[in-house]
Amino acid sequence: MVENLYNERILELAATLSKVGRLENAEFSSEAVSRLCGSKVTVDIGISGNKINDFSHVVKACALGQASSSVMAKKIIGTDINELLDLKIRMKEMLKDDGPPPSGKWSDLEVLQPVKDYKGRHSSVLLTFDAVEDCINQYLSKSQKPSGELI
Repeated sequence: MVENLYNERILELAATLSKVGRLENAEFSSEAVSRLCGSKVTVDIGISGNKINDFSHVVKACALGQASSSVMAKKIIGTDINELLDLKIRMKEMLKDDGPPPSGKWSDLEVLQPVKDYKGRHSSVLLTFDAVEDCINQYLSKSQKPSGELI
């Protein structure tokens, strides 16, 4: 039942969103929108030396999207961009391929594992990861020299 998705821990995470708003001088910004439900997440990120040094977001999503965004906001500062790209892959595998949930500092995302049984909810959970990935790709494009080497 769908009501099983909205357990106490998910509602707690959704209610404790931090880093809400927009960064005044954001280096990279992205907006991800779910075509299915209309949920939307906008992120602003600062990156230095391949690590996230600033983050904010505006989340207009259901409790599932808010919960995943809440975990992202609490854990992203200081995280290497490659770890974040890998995290998105692990989240997709958890939702779509019955893979294990993320571990370590990202273990709070395990609470979203039951969403795997509700395909229509996957996009809302993944919005924050999609927007972060787009910002990282912007950074990587900007960081490349004309020869294709990273600066």
